[in-house]
Amino acid sequence: MKNKIKYTDGLKGNLKVVKDFLPPPDQLALKEENVKITISLKKNSVDFFKKKAKEKRTSYQKMIRQVVDLYASHYHR
Repeated sequence: MKNKIKYTDGLKGNLKVVKDFLPPPDQLALKEENVKITISLKKNSVDFFKKKAKEKRTSYQKMIRQVVDLYASHYHR
């Protein structure tokens, strides 16, 4: 590298302070009430979710929970 970078103190350019628009951390992940249950599912169904979860790098249980939540909210209306 032949060109040396020259650093200076202070701000450069026309800068403007932006108001903080992000919610505080305690409002980002609202905790919902969960209930632990035991359920028996078909092996093929669980294998499907495990495979898809691995592809998406997430938890298969989280995916199954999402499906159940979507189903319940759809028919709860």
